[in-house]
Amino acid sequence: MAKPLQSATHLVADFLMSDTPENITDYPVRHRLRVRYAEIDAQGVVFNAHYLTYFDTAINEAFRSHNIDWLAKVTQSGCDVQLVKSLVEYKAPLHFDEEIDVCARISRLGTSSISWQLAIFGAAGDLRATGEIIWVYAHLEQKTSQALPDWLRNIASKLVSELQD
Repeated sequence: MAKPLQSATHLVADFLMSDTPENITDYPVRHRLRVRYAEIDAQGVVFNAHYLTYFDTAINEAFRSHNIDWLAKVTQSGCDVQLVKSLVEYKAPLHFDEEIDVCARISRLGTSSISWQLAIFGAAGDLRATGEIIWVYAHLEQKTSQALPDWLRNIASKLVSELQD
């Protein structure tokens, strides 16, 4: 009786993340981190909330690698991105002092949104987690979505084209 339930669970998981690349070479953004002791929970593995922090770090490093001063852009425009969706699918645990590669790619550019596909790989290239983050670019005072500015669309396009090179 447990087997049909397990199959249904796998079908749902496959549907949710079916188009997420599972090879490190499919991601133009790769940032190496070492798991710190403070990120470990009582079970001896990385606490789940840290996965989103890892994803955020990789995305920030992508902009830093293109010399984007994000805080200056926010100050100049009064706009910033707001997280509207985050999803993490855990494949295998991460442990203290382990080196990991946190990877990101843009999967969709909308009028005011950016969708990111993310993954974490062990040092040997084994997939440990996948994720999705969706941002909406918004005016902070007006609390309304805004079209992605040219500077952000240009950087996003570069991140997509780096994958194709």
